[in-house]
Amino acid sequence: MTPAPVKDWAIRHFGTDDKLVLELGILAVLGLLALALGVAAVRFRRTGAAGVLLFGAVGATAALGRPDSAGPADALPSLVGAAAGALLLYVLTGRLTAVRRPEAAGLPRRAGKTPASGEPAPEVGEPAPASGEPAPEAGELAPEAGEPAPGAAREADRVSGVGGSAGSVDGDASIETPGWDRRGFVIAAASAAAASAAVGAVGRSLNGSRGRNAVASRERVVLPRPGSPARRPPRGAGLRVAGVSPFVTPNTDFYRVDTALVVPEVDATDWRLRVHGKGVRRPVTYSFDDLLRRELVERDITLTCVSNEVGGPYVGNARWTGVRLADLLAECGVKPPSRGGPADQLVSRSVDGMTIGTPVEDVMDGRDALLALGMNGEPLPFAHGFPVRMVVPGLYGYVSACKWIQELELTTFDAYDPYWVRRGWARTAPVKTQSRIDTPKPFARPRAGTVMVAGVAWAQHRGIDRVEIRVDDGPWQEARLAPEDTRDTWRQWSFPWQAAPGTHTLTVRATDREGRVQTDERTRTAPDGASGRHSVVVTVE
Repeated sequence: MTPAPVKDWAIRHFGTDDKLVLELGILAVLGLLALALGVAAVRFRRTGAAGVLLFGAVGATAALGRPDSAGPADALPSLVGAAAGALLLYVLTGRLTAVRRPEAAGLPRRAGKTPASGEPAPEVGEPAPASGEPAPEAGELAPEAGEPAPGAAREADRVSGVGGSAGSVDGDASIETPGWDRRGFVIAAASAAAASAAVGAVGRSLNGSRGRNAVASRERVVLPRPGSPARRPPRGAGLRVAGVSPFVTPNTDFYRVDTALVVPEVDATDWRLRVHGKGVRRPVTYSFDDLLRRELVERDITLTCVSNEVGGPYVGNARWTGVRLADLLAECGVKPPSRGGPADQLVSRSVDGMTIGTPVEDVMDGRDALLALGMNGEPLPFAHGFPVRMVVPGLYGYVSACKWIQELELTTFDAYDPYWVRRGWARTAPVKTQSRIDTPKPFARPRAGTVMVAGVAWAQHRGIDRVEIRVDDGPWQEARLAPEDTRDTWRQWSFPWQAAPGTHTLTVRATDREGRVQTDERTRTAPDGASGRHSVVVTVE
């Protein structure tokens, strides 16, 4: 339910740490709510407990409303947790009520009835009783000199355990004073902490066993040699310029933008992919081994996130191994709209409920659209979609790159709006022609002389034809392009700049193979990707 502008703002300011910021925010809100309920419960025990139950009901409603909800059972953790929390809060606040304490010796009683015995208090002007003893009745002789006062004798009896119950004065002379049952509170709280820790350990153990099975299934995967291997990148495709992004992005450095707070760990042994919908002769289900037995293809493809600002980091190039998505769909009877197929949208669903809509025409137009099983020579990392994900060159990830995929449905754009489309993003989103200056960095202070300006440019499925650099308001000067691997990968470029002392602005623009020049009109990422030209300011010394 997060508004798209809020998510866009979070990614822009926090990058891939947006989930950490969200989790810290959740904990902060929970802490404030817990404080509020605790304060209320001290005065109104039932109100505090009811607040916890209400909070649990909100959680249960949220769980049932998730796209991956499996039914009413998903509400149980929130409801059971809320019931346990409400009961615990009610019990603990019961330990914070007033307790009965022995009356302090020599403390004068208030007029009226005493709380302990109900005896009348001394009249005004009447001598106060000694040591908490009642005053002598009329005609009763005061104690002789040397004789212990009745209060002293009573006190001695109290200390020695004689003359009434131990710890009391006159057997029951105690009063109710504000305080709390420390011992009872500590015992109840410690017991609750121990019980919740034990239950939590059991839950983590159960979840951990599932995670261990998933990890073991990935470790057992041996990717067969691809029947159609990727060609070796041409010599010089990766420039040897300090500060430039490597031509192939390592798995650990590859950007990750998704909505999963916890990365799904899927056991490849149990994984299944269901294909169904308009134009499918009959629903088909594939296992992971079914895909491994098919001919595998290997391709270098650059992916870009639609949340990438001009000059941003959410673009990366990897070598993907998988099966041709078009071939698999064709075997199921699917035809693109240009050949009379009834479906124009391919909706992919992940195990966590994410839905992504891809044009069927783009998937089946001959480009290397893949159901990827491998990344840079190894099985997909969990963070990047193990066991299977989609990769479609030329499209932003939010309309093509479904991770942890488990379902493919053929439908139409008129019939169904996927996750991001319902939040105001465009239905179709080809990658825009973009370029980036990797070096020098913004506000760098290079020395006068030859300064190597370098970076990357991309226009997947069209290819980069030219990159140009402008210094301040001067003319555009053509940069040197590294050899192209394929039109689906980015290209590195460099420009030897003869830098003069002073502050300068460096700007880059690219032109793709279709003649489209990177526009200077700045737009934000929504609804179909950012546009504009990247520039950096440096001071030459």
